[in-house]
Amino acid sequence: MSGHNKWSSIKHKKGAADAKRSKMFSKFSKEITVAAKMGGTDIESNSRLRLAVQNAKGQNMPKDVIQRAIHKAEKDAANFEELTFEGYGVGGIAIFVECLSDNNNRTVGSVRSIFTKYGGHLGTNGSLSFLFDRKGIFVVQNSGGFDMEEFELEMIDAGAEDFEENDNLILITTALEDFGNVSKKMEEMDIEAESQELQRIPHNTVSLSIEDSKKILRLVEKLEDDDDVQQVFHNLEISEDLENAM
Repeated sequence: MSGHNKWSSIKHKKGAADAKRSKMFSKFSKEITVAAKMGGTDIESNSRLRLAVQNAKGQNMPKDVIQRAIHKAEKDAANFEELTFEGYGVGGIAIFVECLSDNNNRTVGSVRSIFTKYGGHLGTNGSLSFLFDRKGIFVVQNSGGFDMEEFELEMIDAGAEDFEENDNLILITTALEDFGNVSKKMEEMDIEAESQELQRIPHNTVSLSIEDSKKILRLVEKLEDDDDVQQVFHNLEISEDLENAM
């Protein structure tokens, strides 16, 4: 659930109930398997696999589940394809959907059905890309184990654009092209991020009534529940009033 308030996505992941956590682990497993299939099972030489495993660990995914997902790449004949969908919800809210699918027809039908059922409609690919920037988002636990000033200077040198702190967590934003540099710098400093991923951050956000906002979040939730959907981004303004009403 990634909108203007980047912390809303972090809170959503950290507060996942058991059923949601199981679904989240399933998505991590798919990403790990696809990464291993595409670049090999050696974590050190496969940067996409290393990133997927780090994110899974950051959400407390068990090591044996991670290993099963890696080994599955060696015997799973399914070929997954990355698909994106762009559409609109109530009030013209832009919604960008990223998927991994081994059956395009199934995924297209399912995503279209969810949009239609929950008051939205699909647009043409490319119709929303100008509304979002792809940014690197890192979340680091600040447990007092490192010098914050030195850390910020090193991250800025590597390409970090922005820092935010909230509840002992540090959120770092980078440009797309600096994502790898910042990740590598953290490795050199022996700092492990709780999560690091590319997100689509909206240039501007749209405020709706609480009622209409809940409709958008319901649509987003249903999309996220789909097995083929990996991430959903939108430009709904996540206000404090909306957070309190959720």
